[in-house]
Amino acid sequence: MTPPRVARAAASALALSGLLAATACSALSTPPTAPKAPITPPSSAPPRSPKASPAASSVLTEAMARAALVTETDLGEPWTPTQGVATWHDGVLKAKADRPECQRLLDALYADEVFGADAQARAVVGMDDVWNEAQMRYQVLARPPAEIDRALAWLKSLPRACGQFAATTATGAVLGVQVAEMPLPEAGDARQGLRVLLTGQSPDGAPTTLTLEVAALRVGQDAISVTNGGFGDVQSDSTQTAVQLGAERLTEVRKQGRVEV
Repeated sequence: MTPPRVARAAASALALSGLLAATACSALSTPPTAPKAPITPPSSAPPRSPKASPAASSVLTEAMARAALVTETDLGEPWTPTQGVATWHDGVLKAKADRPECQRLLDALYADEVFGADAQARAVVGMDDVWNEAQMRYQVLARPPAEIDRALAWLKSLPRACGQFAATTATGAVLGVQVAEMPLPEAGDARQGLRVLLTGQSPDGAPTTLTLEVAALRVGQDAISVTNGGFGDVQSDSTQTAVQLGAERLTEVRKQGRVEV
């Protein structure tokens, strides 16, 4: 028997997809992305010799970033490797805010670039919640600590600056957007969480809401970003787990200064 929350999630997704049919169709045609390879667990090798070059661990390499990823293997059911971009990505997030100061948020959510367009993503993984039709994207990236902190300060200002605003999608649908602060575990050196609700109407006038959880962290001289969203139930515990485990894993990889291949 289909679980009730799955039925509700599917009904909500179909309702808003009908409202935003033109854009959603283009998203559905997006070719599936290949599943990411499993992460490499942190090495149990002893600390490097004091004679080793200190530059060895000063730069986050791609191999280190991949080893620091949190994937569906860590989160367990119902998470699986992503099968493609969610229909709501273009159908809902590609929108024009009625206030210029809030457009930056929509642009960052659409591009998945909460640390700015020039931030270098070193490793990225996408995951699908097959029970609730939600999608998570997890990134480990290199960014100067001062710039990471500026991005975190901007995110922290959004519940006040853009707590409520309206946005219009590419198909002309008008959405009400609410932005609130979301608590995060005491992970990393600095962090900020947001919960963003984008509410539209189905053809019969019933409200339909896309929920996005956004988490951003500074871990030493590196950054982590997590987005978890969907029309149905969004598992906040999965977001929290990704944040906590991800910060611990990145810290351990940095301590090792290298990744065993």
